[in-house]
Amino acid sequence: MNYILSTCLIALSISGTVFGRAWDVNGESNGVTKQDTTIMDTLKETSEKKRRVKFNFGNGVDNTIQIEKNEDADDGNKSTVAVRRQKPKVILGITFARFDLGLTTLLDNGSFTLSPENDFLKNRTWKTINVGFDVFQFGYRFNEKFRLFMSAGFDWTHIRLKNDIIFDRNTTPLSWQQSDIHYDKNRFSSSYLRIPITFEHRIGPDRDLRIAYGPIGGFLLNGSQKFKSDEEGKRKVNDDFNYAKFRYGAFARVGYQWVGLYAKYYFNDMFENSPQQEGLRNFSFGFMFFF
Repeated sequence: MNYILSTCLIALSISGTVFGRAWDVNGESNGVTKQDTTIMDTLKETSEKKRRVKFNFGNGVDNTIQIEKNEDADDGNKSTVAVRRQKPKVILGITFARFDLGLTTLLDNGSFTLSPENDFLKNRTWKTINVGFDVFQFGYRFNEKFRLFMSAGFDWTHIRLKNDIIFDRNTTPLSWQQSDIHYDKNRFSSSYLRIPITFEHRIGPDRDLRIAYGPIGGFLLNGSQKFKSDEEGKRKVNDDFNYAKFRYGAFARVGYQWVGLYAKYYFNDMFENSPQQEGLRNFSFGFMFFF
């Protein structure tokens, strides 16, 4: 009986030693238990499966690059895919965007032909232009496909007149005089602080196609008339010329990446306290850059 017990004890001791060495070969040596190894493998797998790198652009857009490690269930192949995510975020900051460069036309009670009362405003179509851009914006981006924001910027309208007329200063209603001088350039201009409210949609896999629309308002900053002639050289006169102190309308934009087209129409009259110019309104359209 003692011999049998001794033999069993020796066998158990040898098997335990062999089992322990085999465990060491599998990476369980140096005091690392099987439970610790399982936890380390889980952490390593989680770390390799998803990694996140965040960075911000100067345009205030918060982008997250999520690198995902995918495993094919059929053949066991592994691949890494980078997907850009945009989180909801407040938009606030200085910008230079939505640079408009286009033509302006006058609508006289819905007609592109000026009435006899407004014939003095006949202009050179290709030299009657609209220029504008935004310098500040504030709003909220709901997701990568839609954002709503209000912006502020400047907007100029330059009407190149065909007739040699001079507008009277500090008069109401708007009045003018025929000049004896022929002007090589007779430009009648207005500048406004523009404040649009924009609903912007981004379409497509990369959101490169963009559509924007909304109301737009503007406060008059200045009016001017600039002359150029052989007799007088260059001359400029500043006045509000009865331009509307506040104008309001609607706009629409469509573009791809950073370039597109725009159109703006103002619902109120160009001039105020001028009955003969009632129904005379401003419509602009053209190219837009830096969407």
